[in-house]
Amino acid sequence: MASKRPTTVDAYIEAAPAEGRPHLRRLRAILKDVAPEAEETMKWNQPFYVEPRYLFSFSAYKAHCNFAPSEETLEAFGEELAGHKTTKNFLQIPYDEPLPEELIRKMAAYRLRVVSEREDDSFW
Repeated sequence: MASKRPTTVDAYIEAAPAEGRPHLRRLRAILKDVAPEAEETMKWNQPFYVEPRYLFSFSAYKAHCNFAPSEETLEAFGEELAGHKTTKNFLQIPYDEPLPEELIRKMAAYRLRVVSEREDDSFW
């Protein structure tokens, strides 16, 4: 990422490595399609989608991007994620591999449903 911190998602994507921009643009489009009412904002120097509670975010790195739908969501999709690199909070997607669009769409929809059904006001 460039040394100047982007203040918009467009600027964030433009500051990302060139080979990652197609993944980031597509990931953004999927998330906006799944949660069109969510606010797209920059928090902690990365794109977040909130409603006003946290739905999901993504981040760009030199050779991969991360999709962060929540630990609970990643656990719920554990079997489907078996062939992908994950951490406790992230699905890591190398730029030289196809974006798992349908899986991301399903996880984002699941996360939106879970958050929409919650009765608390906690951001996370």
